[in-house]
Amino acid sequence: MPTLNGPVKRSQYDKAAQIRLLVCGVDGVLSNGLIYMGNNGEELKTFCTRDGAGMRALLNAGIEIAIITGRNSRIVSDRMKSLGVSHVVQGADKELPHFEALLTKLGLTPEQAAYMGDDTIDLPVMAACGLGIAVADAHPLVLSRADLVTRLGGGMGAVREVCDLILQAQGHGDYQPEASV
Repeated sequence: MPTLNGPVKRSQYDKAAQIRLLVCGVDGVLSNGLIYMGNNGEELKTFCTRDGAGMRALLNAGIEIAIITGRNSRIVSDRMKSLGVSHVVQGADKELPHFEALLTKLGLTPEQAAYMGDDTIDLPVMAACGLGIAVADAHPLVLSRADLVTRLGGGMGAVREVCDLILQAQGHGDYQPEASV
């Protein structure tokens, strides 16, 4: 069985086998949480290409991906477009209503969704979904309430760990990620 932050329990693996939607935050999950701001108002973030490869593999396996974030950033829109992620919510002051609307739109139950977060704003959605996941460097309260904790931190391949787990739990262990993401 795969490992995240230690061995994955059978119950966690079974939950991963049911996932049809992976929802991620951006700052602290898909990025390292740092925002570089220039003197002329430009904003930079970094994204891990391994996370992108895992996300594309999930999409290719028919598993939906969504982003819900409190910030607005063209960088996020551009990155998600390049990966083929069409469910992108930015400027969300509360994430739970957007999560619930997404479930309704896709015809999914909460048990069919996983949510990856890193801070306390993520707790309501983590509690409402089938598999709540914290990145390794998440806030201590988030770590204590997560169903799973990744081995890697946000922006450092944590999303790829989860993508791999979901794919393996659903019998796609032999997938080949795309070369350029």
